[in-house]
Amino acid sequence: MSTDFQQARKVLGARLRELRTEAGLTGKEFAAKVGWQQSKVSKLENGRQTATEADVETWVEAVARPDVGAELLNSLRTMETSYRSWKRQLAAGHRAVQEGHLVQEQEAREILLFEPATIPGIFQTPEYARGVLTDVSARVGSPRDIEAGVQARMQRQAILYEPGRSIHALVWEAALHVLRCEPAAMAAQLERLTALVGSSTVTLGVIPLGARTTFSPKHGFWIMDQRVVVADTWNAELWLDSPDDVTYYAKLWQLMAEASVEGHQAHRLIMRARASLDLS
Repeated sequence: MSTDFQQARKVLGARLRELRTEAGLTGKEFAAKVGWQQSKVSKLENGRQTATEADVETWVEAVARPDVGAELLNSLRTMETSYRSWKRQLAAGHRAVQEGHLVQEQEAREILLFEPATIPGIFQTPEYARGVLTDVSARVGSPRDIEAGVQARMQRQAILYEPGRSIHALVWEAALHVLRCEPAAMAAQLERLTALVGSSTVTLGVIPLGARTTFSPKHGFWIMDQRVVVADTWNAELWLDSPDDVTYYAKLWQLMAEASVEGHQAHRLIMRARASLDLS
């Protein structure tokens, strides 16, 4: 979870506490009034739990302050635009998420991306994508609209062939070895990657496992037109658009690019990964 998100949650919690105390209610009295555990009231007020819209509406009603409802809901929604939990995003299924990314990618003329342990979505074959989305549904407990999600992910790949776009991708060599599908399908996925080497719109770099680096491969991220960073964590997607955040991630990406290899060297690493597969 980002520092900015945590801080915003604490600020919202402080405002909720202020409203409760102004209404002359103790935490215990407030909890009893709305039918919550007192621990929930404490967590919300101390920024240890994210309020839902229903929580905010209940709070406003309990303190008899309908005039601040819009203010609180706006604060909550502003928070959620930068911190988008996978559970909430995937509540509508994979297709909706993929179509959302499609819109963002179509608007971007330059994309810088880094993935430490998976093949980037816009480079995935249907079989590989099917394995990834199936795993996500099982882990998050989201609707299993796998085929619709795969089709939507394939549609995102149209930007690879559009003149005027520039996609600079970096993957850690580990991503070439992590199996997200059956070995035969993984072999096809790696062959797909080799076809992108030398593309007019795509630059593909691989960071060798043995390379000396000044950074750690903490998580994947995409930079769209140097204006917004979309970073993946285990449970959420962060959308960062402050100039400081974009500049910092751009610096990280450049350090990674300097540690990567391209062209025939990248091709060799990809084919080495393919050769290591047990296709028997």
